[in-house]
Amino acid sequence: MVSARTWEEFRTSGLLWWTNRMLHLFGYAIVLEYSDDNKVTRAYPARVKFRGFAEVTENKGFEDLTEYLVNNAKVLRKDCNE
Repeated sequence: MVSARTWEEFRTSGLLWWTNRMLHLFGYAIVLEYSDDNKVTRAYPARVKFRGFAEVTENKGFEDLTEYLVNNAKVLRKDCNE
């Protein structure tokens, strides 16, 4: 099953942060560009020189991702068992 989601949902869940955290090892990141009305207008992989995030961003990322897992654990487990 494939179910499209928005970039905003991906970002606020902490999944964009987690993905970029892993991609930093290889010198990459997924970049989202926004319009003036805060809508994603473009998404692309980019070559980056930095590795990792500031502590405040790390803490927020872990909080967001943990909240996502708490709220979606039953569905994720069900998906694995189908």
